[in-house]
Amino acid sequence: MTIAKGDKLPDVTLVKATAEGPQKVQSGEYFKGKKVALFSVPGAFTPTCSAKHLPGFVEKAQDLKAKGVDEIVGTAVNDAFVLQAWNKANGSDDITMLADGNGDFAEALGLTMDGSGFGLGKRGQRFSMIVNDGVVEELNVEAPGDFNVSSAEHMLGQL
Repeated sequence: MTIAKGDKLPDVTLVKATAEGPQKVQSGEYFKGKKVALFSVPGAFTPTCSAKHLPGFVEKAQDLKAKGVDEIVGTAVNDAFVLQAWNKANGSDDITMLADGNGDFAEALGLTMDGSGFGLGKRGQRFSMIVNDGVVEELNVEAPGDFNVSSAEHMLGQL
């Protein structure tokens, strides 16, 4: 079953990329007590993710925060080292990367995709959501191959 507006996020282990190295975090605790703009990409350094998705959140970070977002979080079915390198290369300190290395978060959300035709294996779909105190307020899931509703610009219109 796919997560829906009004649902509480599942509690799974993610890995936060930090300057000190990977740090395990529980999603249930991590998203508690704050408003988060969360976006998910099929993979770091992939074309649409690097050219459009992440740059949009970098560009609109201050606008999102001005509308009440406490934190911007990016996630992908990649390891913490890859997400940290991607954020360093294309991102910003305004974005926290949470690695879903085994795809447990995407699976628990019901938002996986099969990227094996491209050599990617099982990945998370492209989506964004506004999470307030661990509860999904807005959910934007892209159709396969699209990039429209999961953008930072679209999310700004929802706040």
